[in-house]
Amino acid sequence: MDTTDASDPRDGRDRRDTLGRLDPLDPVGRLIAERACERLIVEFVHTLDLGEPGDVAELFTPDGVWEWAAGDRRIEGREALRAYFAGRPADRLSRRLCTNILVTLTSVSTATASTYFTTYRVDGHTGGMLPPRLPVQVGRYEDTLREHDGRWLLTSRELFLDFAGPTERLSPADAPTGS
Repeated sequence: MDTTDASDPRDGRDRRDTLGRLDPLDPVGRLIAERACERLIVEFVHTLDLGEPGDVAELFTPDGVWEWAAGDRRIEGREALRAYFAGRPADRLSRRLCTNILVTLTSVSTATASTYFTTYRVDGHTGGMLPPRLPVQVGRYEDTLREHDGRWLLTSRELFLDFAGPTERLSPADAPTGS
């Protein structure tokens, strides 16, 4: 007779929910879900900085929300998110560094995450390398995530700023003169 506790992850059993997903209580299932959430967080900043900014809307659930903790910025729904992010200046150069990503599974298909970020950003960029700048933002994202149609997506992202300043607009004199 097998007396091994079915919830004991050391027994080597493959635990799956009714949709065939690995149970988040199973160590492998937990790692897969946490990694998918971490990748989503990194994909967000990668798309915003190096891709088409409006495409970050696809990383949210259809009813997703972007919100600033201080102030009255709250954007709801994919179309509104697409318009908001696509509306950033075409000549903006930005780079975000994310660290200390902490994902906590709350169920087999939901999670929360906290991520520190630093944003370097200028407007008026016409190409080339610039001299170093100070960051314009340092803060954290607080996310809720949900598996939707087999993919982890942001349900909400709230932005908290600890340090912030204006985005510098480069003048023609700031343009790189060569390498």
